[in-house]
Amino acid sequence: MKKYNAAPAKELTRQEAFVRAHRHYHNKISFCRILIFILFLTLWETAADLGWIDTFFFSSPSRVVRCFLELVTKKALFLHIGVTLAETLISFFLVILIGMAAATLLWYSSGISEIAEPYLVILNSLPKSALAPLFIVWLGTGTTTIIVAGASVAIFGSIISLYTGFKQVDSEKITLIYTLGGSKWNAFFKVILPGSIPTILSTMKVNIGLALVGVIIGEFLAARRGLGYLIIYGSQVFQMHMVITSIILLCIIAMGLYQIIQWGEHYYKKKM
Repeated sequence: MKKYNAAPAKELTRQEAFVRAHRHYHNKISFCRILIFILFLTLWETAADLGWIDTFFFSSPSRVVRCFLELVTKKALFLHIGVTLAETLISFFLVILIGMAAATLLWYSSGISEIAEPYLVILNSLPKSALAPLFIVWLGTGTTTIIVAGASVAIFGSIISLYTGFKQVDSEKITLIYTLGGSKWNAFFKVILPGSIPTILSTMKVNIGLALVGVIIGEFLAARRGLGYLIIYGSQVFQMHMVITSIILLCIIAMGLYQIIQWGEHYYKKKM
């Protein structure tokens, strides 16, 4: 009886040791990331104070903080942040919806996929900044143009990635569905879609950043609000503190949006 109880206890001890080692590893990684960030800020501030760099062009952490507080009080900073964030999220959801619909159509019809594939590759390779002036002519200056510009950066790559993920799902499971009398739509909803969730989540992590890039491109050309507008305005009036502050805020937004999707991915893996 003692030997029977010893094995689970020993196994539990090994599991606890593994969990502790895993937690210690992640804590160490987080510590190193924070340390590098603090060292970077310290070096940046020191270089600015000692005159190693020109603060007019490179600013400094303390000047960025002062500029941030000034923008909050005088320039309605949170309005600009909200505009950019809303445009990014709308563009992102459009990319996901259109990408899923187009990839499903390509998977369903091999003829359509063979016809459309070279065009998708060409459009995905096209520099999307070249399309922004056309969007302004077609749609005018405003939120619609910016959202379309944001979606255009990610949409074609999203379709290709999702379609490729659909094709890589286990073909034997699809054959089993057909053998049991299921239709192609049964195969899609029972096998293709569940088997492609990791691909969908990884595509979403890429698309959220690309949507933000496209929105900023649109705001550079056709906006009167948003962080992209602040960057252009700051460069025109030679307020580099405003430019760098806006760029840092964009980095924070991008990191936050990416982290939200990554949490969703971790939650899905735990459920699996």
